[in-house]
This record gives sequence, structure tokens and C-alpha cells, in this order.
Amino acid sequence: MNFTCPYCNHHTTITNPNYFEHWEKIDIQKSNEGEVGIYFRAITCPNKSCNKLWLQLNLSSTYMEHGTYGIWKKDTIIKNWQLLPESNAKVLPDYIPEAIQQDYYEACRICDLSPKASATLSRRCLQGMIRDFWGINKSKLKDEIDALEEKIDPITWEAIDSVRGVGNIGAHMEKDINLIIDVEPNEAQLLTDLIEQLIDDWYIQKHEREERMKKVKQFADEKKLEKNNK
Repeated sequence: MNFTCPYCNHHTTITNPNYFEHWEKIDIQKSNEGEVGIYFRAITCPNKSCNKLWLQLNLSSTYMEHGTYGIWKKDTIIKNWQLLPESNAKVLPDYIPEAIQQDYYEACRICDLSPKASATLSRRCLQGMIRDFWGINKSKLKDEIDALEEKIDPITWEAIDSVRGVGNIGAHMEKDINLIIDVEPNEAQLLTDLIEQLIDDWYIQKHEREERMKKVKQFADEKKLEKNNK
């Protein structure tokens, strides 16, 4: 299976030595959930400089396979838990401002537990990024997004602007970013996905471009020094 390690962002293909899964029916008196079972997956990152453990568990409904005796199959997922790391957040580089990192990590951590709190943190994170990276500082996030339009490419701005058209998120762009709003889990996930994309587009790509240019300049300077010393 293809896998991107959430710790080191290493893209790889996972094989058996680094993968384990197990499904087990919970053999107790039937609860209000019906017949259920537990399924978990574990992956160790094959990157030797990482080797960290990824662990996920879910509670699923189960059914007895037709024509068999005593063989229970995993069915619909009822609840899912991301155990290690504790959320699906990407590990951000150290050069990302600490306040932005904290809001993003917490928004991801509570996305399922409290979507409305997650959305509030993501909105604050978005505003922090606009202020830090683009130097736009206004009283309302809506006004800051409007001012951003002339500074970024149309596709990126349309993606940002489309988010404020989503349900309750859009209805509260005019208000205090710290105001808790009632949103659905998929809306909260939409916001964290947007934050991840913007961090990559603005901070990470800029940093990587600067590092490449530094290497080019360093190489040119070294060649120039060699030529002068001949």
C-alpha cells in the first residue's frame, strides 16, 4: 500500500514487515450498537531516520457471512480513532510561525471530537497566515480575504473564497474569528485541508525555492573563487 508518513512526510510503499492489521468481533451481549467488532492497523515508517509508529483503530458493525458458521465479517465503520499520531495533521517545518502551528495542530486534533471548535481554530489560523505571510491586517477575516485577491493567483483565491460560502463557516466570516460556530465534521475537515494546502503553497514552497537559490549561488561563488585562484 502507498503511504506518506505523517511524521517525516516520506512517501513510500508499505510491505508486510512494516504493516500489521487485526479484526476481532466483540463477543459480548448485544448492545444498542448491535453486533460490533474492533479493527486496528499499525504501520512503522520504513525511513531509517524516522521508524515511528502509525496506529489507527475503529469500531465497526459486523455480520455473519452467508453460508458460513461462526465467521463474522467487518462491515460499516461506526467510530474511528487515530491513536498515533493523535491526529491526521501533517508535521510542519520549524520555520512555520509557532502560533500557526499550534492552531493547525489543535484544529486537526479535535476535528472529529468538536468540529465547531476545530473550525474556529482553522479560521484563526487562516487569519494568522494572511497577516504573517502577506502583511494584510484588517478587523475582519472577510476584509482580509478580499484584500488578498490582488496578491495571489485566481485559483488559490477562489478556493479560499469558496470556503466562506460553505454553510455556517461563510455565515460567520463577518464576525469575530474566535466565535465558536456550529459546523459539520466535513466542513471542519474542509478548513484544515485548506490550511494544509496554503502552508504548502506559501511557506514550504517559498522556503524550498530559497534553499535551491542559495545552493545555486553558493555553487557559482565557489566556481568563481576557483577561477580567481588559478
